[in-house]
Formats: sequence, C-alpha cells, structure tokens
Amino acid sequence: MLSKFQDHIDYKLPFLKDAKLLLAISGGIDSVVLAHLCLQSQLNIALAHCNFNLRDKESDGDEDFVLQLAEDWDMEVFIENFDTQQYANDYKRSIQMAARELRYNWFVELGEQMGFDYVLTAHHADDNLETFLINFTRGTGLEGLTGIPEINGEFIRPLLPFSRAEIESYAKDNRLSWREDASNASRKYLRNKLRHEVIPILKEINPSLLQSFQSTINNLQESQAIVDESVNDFLEQALDLPDEHHAKFKISEFKKKNNPKAYLFEVFKDFGFTEWNDVYHLLDAQPGKQVFSERWRLVKDRDFLLLSEIKDEVVTEISITENENKVKTPFGNLFLEDVESISETSKNTIYVDKRLLQFPLTLRKPKEGDVFYPLGMNGKKKLSKYFKDEKLSLLDKENTWLLCSGNAIVWVIGKRPDNRFKVTSDTEDILKIELK
Repeated sequence: MLSKFQDHIDYKLPFLKDAKLLLAISGGIDSVVLAHLCLQSQLNIALAHCNFNLRDKESDGDEDFVLQLAEDWDMEVFIENFDTQQYANDYKRSIQMAARELRYNWFVELGEQMGFDYVLTAHHADDNLETFLINFTRGTGLEGLTGIPEINGEFIRPLLPFSRAEIESYAKDNRLSWREDASNASRKYLRNKLRHEVIPILKEINPSLLQSFQSTINNLQESQAIVDESVNDFLEQALDLPDEHHAKFKISEFKKKNNPKAYLFEVFKDFGFTEWNDVYHLLDAQPGKQVFSERWRLVKDRDFLLLSEIKDEVVTEISITENENKVKTPFGNLFLEDVESISETSKNTIYVDKRLLQFPLTLRKPKEGDVFYPLGMNGKKKLSKYFKDEKLSLLDKENTWLLCSGNAIVWVIGKRPDNRFKVTSDTEDILKIELK
C-alpha cells in the first residue's frame, strides 16, 4: 500500500510534497495509517486532534494515545478540547453536526494561524460509498451522488482510492496500534447500519463493488461538471446586482428554460430548501409569497426572487443621547457632528436643525401607522404608502430603520429625511448625521 500511496501522491497530489500539512487524527485506524504513510513518504506533517468530550474516559484516552503517538514518531501535535454538547444546544445542531462544525472550523483557524497549506483527512473508499448511500436514501440531486471530493479547498483526502480492507492490512503488517471507538459498532446511526448490514450484502453480490462504484462516481462527476458549467452560464444572466440584504434572481430567466424547476434546484440547493414544488410555484405567485429553509428564505418580489439569510434580531431599538457622536448599529455606524454649514448631501448624509430635536433620539424599526413628512413634498405620508411608491421589496422594508425624535420620524435612514427638521435660514445649530 505504501508504494501505491506514494504513486498516488506523485500522480494526483504532487503539490503535497512541498507543502506544510496538518493531519486530522482521531486515534482510529484510518487516521493512524494515514499519519504513518505520510511519515514514511517524508511529507511535512503535524497532527491535530479534537477531544469532543462525548465519551468520558474514552475521549481522554484517545487524546493520551495521540499525544504518545506524536512523541513516539517525533511529530508536532495540536490538541483542542470542545464542549460539544453545549455547542449543539446553543446552535440547535445534532451532536454529529456540532462535532463536524467544531473540528472543521478549528482546522481552518489553526491552518491560518500556523501557516499550514492543507489539511489532510483520512476518508477512504468505503467512507465514500457510505456517503453515497446515505445521500441516496435521503434523496438528493446529482451532486449528492458524486461522492466525497478528494480536493475541497484546503482539505485533501489522499486515502480515497484505498479500501478499509487495505488500510486494515497495512496497519497489521506494520504492527500499528490504534484506538477503537465503541460507537462505530452501534447500529444507532444510519452510517453504521449501512456499514455493518447493507454494504456487506452488496459486496457479497459484487466482490468488485468498490471498483464498480468508483467508475460510477467518475461518470457522475463528469456529468456534474457539465451541469455546473450550464448553471454558471445561467447565473450570468439570471443573477441581478445584489445588495447588502439579499441576492436577486430574474424570474424571466428561469421561465425561459424548458425545465425551470431543475435550475431552481441547482441554484438554491445549498441553502437548505426542501419543498421544491413550493419554490417552483414562487415563479407565478403573488408578490410577497415566501418559502423558508432553516436559515434562508426566498421571496417573490414582482419580477425577482430574493434570497436572504434569516437572522436572529436582537437589537430592536437604540437610544442616542445628545453627547454621542458615534453610534454602532446593526446596519453600520451612525456619526453625529455639529457643523457650521451644509455641504454635500447624499442618501446616507442629512443635515437637520438640532434645536428641533428632542433627545434622546431613537433608532427603531417601522411600525404600523407610521407617518412622516417627506423632504421636498407638501404634507404627510403614511410610511407604508411611501414604501409602496418607492417599490421597496418586502426585505427592503424589513431592513429599513428610522431615526426618531420623540414620536416624530427624523429620517427614514438611507432613503428620505423628514421635512419638519430641515435646515432653514433661521437655523442656528446644524447637526450633520451620516451613516457609514
């Protein structure tokens, strides 16, 4: 296996030979074998171990094992302890997803801090087959059937061509020690059920299953490349200029296609949507119709679909005292400055008569029934009518903030100041308010 591994590095991953590498090691057989292969191949590696503190003494035993292994092999090692259960509770993740996010975030952070070029993980051919079957049983698109990528940004998986049987044989031949994770034998998780119950039957039917599977994966990856090229060309026409709140997609471009539902899936599949019929029906829905995933939403807005992230609103109102000159807000920094005269104005800069203001000022979101006196117009106007006339989308309305003096609106921020607070020839104190 060593010679096959080295040939694979020479042929497919030659850039690893001159790189500084971080190897993710759990202490299990796969990552131990990968570390030994890299050591024998004289690659420049350091070890990184995550202690997720989920298995009490077993987790600590894994950590001790990795530390001893690093000492025996004279290798640099990094250890990080996580409160995985707390993270899962805080961010509403499953334990498996929480552990995944924690370890990958740490690997990226460690790589940036210590100057590692790539992170190696020990996924192998059987892992790839299991992932394929998991995605297949849950329902997925073409991309979900293309397997684990060997190269994914800074993450490299050099054992993907090798089977679990080859790894076990190498470990025994080289008298390597490793840690057994008792949870791997449990049928509790879908991956383990496939590993212990389904895949053995498939291998019995076809002893060359992994080779056949790799051929299929190669074909699917080539098909996916064609799809990706088509979707990228489509997005050049469909994606409108984005703003800070959302991305805009032209509905007309989807409708030009013979199968708009397929393009909707390819464009929005990474945002967690599952009700694809509902997404498809947005194309002909009334403006304001929405479809939600856990963290994202699609909104029909006249001729566009608007994609935005669902954010947890914490700040709903901010008070500004007379002596403050800089206020941090969810939408930027607001600067207040006493000036002698008016210079250039813009949608993000206004000038008001300071003596007309009632401090503390308030920053807040619009409420039902709000009215203001738009600068340059006679009389008052309902804020909802102003939004309609300005053709603001639902997301634009939701992301609008107001600067208020008492109950009066001073500025629909970034859009229109109120006529009642404008600077006149009688103004003695001018306040410049600027959003940056």
